[in-house]
Amino acid sequence: MPNLIYLLEHYGVLIVFGIVLVEQLGLPIPAFPILVVAGALAVDGDMNGALVLAAALSACLISDFTWFRAGRHFGKRILRLLCRISLSPDYCVSQTEDKFKRWGPKALIVSKFVPGFNTVAAPMSGALGTPPGLFFLYAGLGALLWSGTGIVVGVIFHASVQQVLDLLSTMGSTALLMLATLLGLFLLYKFLERRRFRQALQIERIGIDELLELIEQGEEPLMVDARSATAQALEPAVPGALFFNGKEPVPAMIAMDKDRHIIVYCSCPNDVTAAQVAKLLHQHGFRRAKPLHGGLDAWNAAYRSDQPAPASLLGEGLPS
Repeated sequence: MPNLIYLLEHYGVLIVFGIVLVEQLGLPIPAFPILVVAGALAVDGDMNGALVLAAALSACLISDFTWFRAGRHFGKRILRLLCRISLSPDYCVSQTEDKFKRWGPKALIVSKFVPGFNTVAAPMSGALGTPPGLFFLYAGLGALLWSGTGIVVGVIFHASVQQVLDLLSTMGSTALLMLATLLGLFLLYKFLERRRFRQALQIERIGIDELLELIEQGEEPLMVDARSATAQALEPAVPGALFFNGKEPVPAMIAMDKDRHIIVYCSCPNDVTAAQVAKLLHQHGFRRAKPLHGGLDAWNAAYRSDQPAPASLLGEGLPS
């Protein structure tokens, strides 16, 4: 532990840059505490506060621009990838997409303080076509606010932080073991949280082949689009699909035949939003509501843009 403090005092700027960079790129390594420690060390002159701030800003902007370009090039696919590898529950993207669209690029100013939001803000900016100049303006303000806050907290509580560092330095390898244990417990908690979330959404799904068979048999299933408004803007919906963005079925659905096949789809990992909506429809008596396994990707794979959708779906949907 004394060696770690020595490294912070002599190579702190590089360490801050590296840890902030990998955290902003998506690895579960908390960087904010490092900024606090750096701010505390800057009070006693062991680190240069201005260089620490510059290093953190550079790391944030490099990471943000990387994800911005990925979002611009890959669009919705990069958002699904981020949510798939995230330690947060699978609704991390779907809960923040519309919030971002509501506030626009200005959301980048506070995104780093919101768990899950920071994961998707930069790539979503690229996917939605935010101009690079505007992106850098708000991303820079957000990085400055987040980095500056961490450093200022360290400055304000430098005495307490120094006491903690002194205590850790006397504990030797025990301190490193304790820190590693805390990190392990954090990762375990996030893993169990995600697992618990998935188990809560266990529901029978319908595969694309079974859906196509229903259509061929003339069942005329009602397709329900459970994606966010932002996702709907990024990718076209299934022809004739009902858009469902609320917490309750639209009034016209109440009069529908409760035995009608209802297929709910989304574009999120593990079809979690579709499963949530299907369970809600079950509570309203629509026992045949099922999420589509694979979501919109499965549908698009079956009906490419050069193939017409089934005629039974066009114009079908809610009663007039």
